Amino acid sequence: MLLQIELTEDERDTFKQMLQEELSELRAEIADTDRKNYRDMLKAKEVLLNRIISSL
Repeated sequence: MLLQIELTEDERDTFKQMLQEELSELRAEIADTDRKNYRDMLKAKEVLLNRIISSL
Protein backbone atom coordinates (compact mmCIF):
# COMPACT_ATOMS: atom_id res chain seq x y z
CA MET A 1 0.00 0.00 0.00
CA LEU A 2 1.32 3.38 -0.98
CA LEU A 3 0.33 6.40 1.06
CA GLN A 4 0.74 9.83 -0.45
CA ILE A 5 0.44 13.06 1.46
CA GLU A 6 0.85 16.61 0.29
CA LEU A 7 3.03 18.92 2.32
CA THR A 8 4.00 22.52 1.89
CA GLU A 9 7.72 23.18 1.61
CA ASP A 10 7.81 24.39 5.23
CA GLU A 11 5.93 21.30 6.42
CA ARG A 12 8.28 19.04 4.47
CA ASP A 13 11.36 20.77 5.87
CA THR A 14 10.02 20.57 9.42
CA PHE A 15 9.10 16.89 9.04
CA LYS A 16 12.50 16.10 7.55
CA GLN A 17 14.25 17.91 10.42
CA MET A 18 12.19 15.96 12.97
CA LEU A 19 13.08 12.67 11.30
CA GLN A 20 16.78 13.58 11.20
CA GLU A 21 16.70 14.39 14.92
CA GLU A 22 15.03 11.03 15.60
CA LEU A 23 17.66 9.34 13.46
CA SER A 24 20.43 10.96 15.49
CA GLU A 25 18.88 9.78 18.76
CA LEU A 26 18.35 6.32 17.29
CA ARG A 27 22.02 6.03 16.32
CA ALA A 28 23.04 6.90 19.87
CA GLU A 29 20.65 4.26 21.20
CA ILE A 30 22.07 1.66 18.77
CA ALA A 31 25.57 2.43 20.01
CA ASP A 32 24.49 2.11 23.65
CA THR A 33 22.66 -1.21 23.48
CA ASP A 34 24.25 -4.59 24.09
CA ARG A 35 21.26 -6.74 23.16
CA LYS A 36 21.59 -8.04 19.60
CA ASN A 37 17.86 -8.49 18.94
CA TYR A 38 17.09 -4.97 20.13
CA ARG A 39 20.00 -3.53 18.13
CA ASP A 40 18.79 -5.34 15.00
CA MET A 41 15.30 -3.89 15.46
CA LEU A 42 16.76 -0.40 15.89
CA LYS A 43 18.92 -0.81 12.79
CA ALA A 44 15.83 -1.80 10.78
CA LYS A 45 14.15 1.37 12.02
CA GLU A 46 17.23 3.34 11.00
CA VAL A 47 16.97 1.97 7.45
CA LEU A 48 13.30 2.91 7.33
CA LEU A 49 13.94 6.44 8.58
CA ASN A 50 16.70 6.92 6.02
CA ARG A 51 14.37 5.75 3.26
CA ILE A 52 11.66 8.18 4.35
CA ILE A 53 14.13 11.06 4.63
CA SER A 54 15.47 10.29 1.14
CA SER A 55 11.99 10.35 -0.30
CA LEU A 56 11.40 13.84 1.03
